[in-house]
Amino acid sequence: MVNKSPFKRVALTRVLGASAGLIQGDFFTRDRWLWLKGRLPRTRNDETLLDVGCGTGAFSIAASQRGYHCLGLSWDESDLAVARERAALCGAAHADFRVCDIRQLDQEEALQGRFDFVLCCENIEHVLDDRRLVLAMAGCLKPGGRLLLTSPNYHYKAVAPGDLGPFEREERGWHVRRGYSRGQLLDLFNDSGLFVEDISFCSGWFSQKFTGFLRLFDGRPFLIGWAVTMPVRFLIPAADKIFGRIVRHPGYSICVEAYKTRHGLRN
Repeated sequence: MVNKSPFKRVALTRVLGASAGLIQGDFFTRDRWLWLKGRLPRTRNDETLLDVGCGTGAFSIAASQRGYHCLGLSWDESDLAVARERAALCGAAHADFRVCDIRQLDQEEALQGRFDFVLCCENIEHVLDDRRLVLAMAGCLKPGGRLLLTSPNYHYKAVAPGDLGPFEREERGWHVRRGYSRGQLLDLFNDSGLFVEDISFCSGWFSQKFTGFLRLFDGRPFLIGWAVTMPVRFLIPAADKIFGRIVRHPGYSICVEAYKTRHGLRN
């Protein structure tokens, strides 16, 4: 269940600014941003970024504050209304948002070959024709542009009962597949014009356990769960990094860094 209370969507942004969008959801959101942040160097070069499936704009806004001119896409107009309000509150003048069904991204001619970066975080597992989406995102990149993508790791340990399935056979808003393994992603990107530079993982044991706790509050007052976990939120990434060296526990998300080749197709 998606919590769309004013607290979770806008009010906290008035207090904390752009960081609110990264910490007022579950622990996985901030984990993904830390992964993205390490691959989005600060810039003054007017670099462009497309956020495919941007939700309420947390990553678009945060990236714009690192110097990127960002366009976030979502099919949900209510989410985009929140994203625009958040951007205005944060002074993110270079974060823009528009309605788009990302399954039809290859029909958006005005977006072709325009972007230095494309982000797609936890969206592709909702799309049946994932190959079409990968090719469409490649088409939106300039030659040499970079794609940063995350999706559930096929080998994750279930955080909540819904992680076990059943997964949808039709696109009705939930996952249509469990996720991807390293090999499945390499196969998906094969001959796409995108060279896979690195595959890694994020959201370790501590993030998963605390996120599982937060999900107990779905449909209940979210503020309670958020307040209880807030004191440890900034400690979890370091704890996961240290603990991950000791205990082999699969990351919840698999993360791909790829770039659009400038010299023809690559496997």
